[in-house]
Amino acid sequence: MKHILLLSDTHSHIDDTIIKYVKQADEVWHAGDIGDLKVTDTIAKLKPLRAVYGNIDDTKARQEFPLDSVFTVEGVKVYMTHIGGYPGTYKPRVYPILKREQPKLFICGHSHILKVMNDKTLNCLHMNPGAIGRHGFHKVRTMLRFKVDNATISDLEIVELKR
Repeated sequence: MKHILLLSDTHSHIDDTIIKYVKQADEVWHAGDIGDLKVTDTIAKLKPLRAVYGNIDDTKARQEFPLDSVFTVEGVKVYMTHIGGYPGTYKPRVYPILKREQPKLFICGHSHILKVMNDKTLNCLHMNPGAIGRHGFHKVRTMLRFKVDNATISDLEIVELKR
């Protein structure tokens, strides 16, 4: 079993509260718009990190992290990218990858809107953790925590922080 912390849209921001949650996880997944690589460097010193770059990320981030990441953890196949859309309105670049890879969990960021929903047509769970950074229109900073074990996703928790 692994405890996952899922975050996105840090926009160069990391603080002691985020670090507290990082320390409680077994792995941290970052769905793009990292900003300054000090964010991912700080996380990676504490826990295993999986990340993709986002539209605001510079050349250094794009050299360190991929646009798309497909991986399996505890029997759960995951596809993560920054700009992905939602069930029924996936981005044209993303939909063929979803069809080909058939993940159990699809993760994206970008919108700064926390959303978790089932896609019954693709038989996968979609997660967008919202934004944990301080830049953007969001009023509450959010992340997600959950467990993966034996091909199952469980104990999903929304973490809300003041702006």
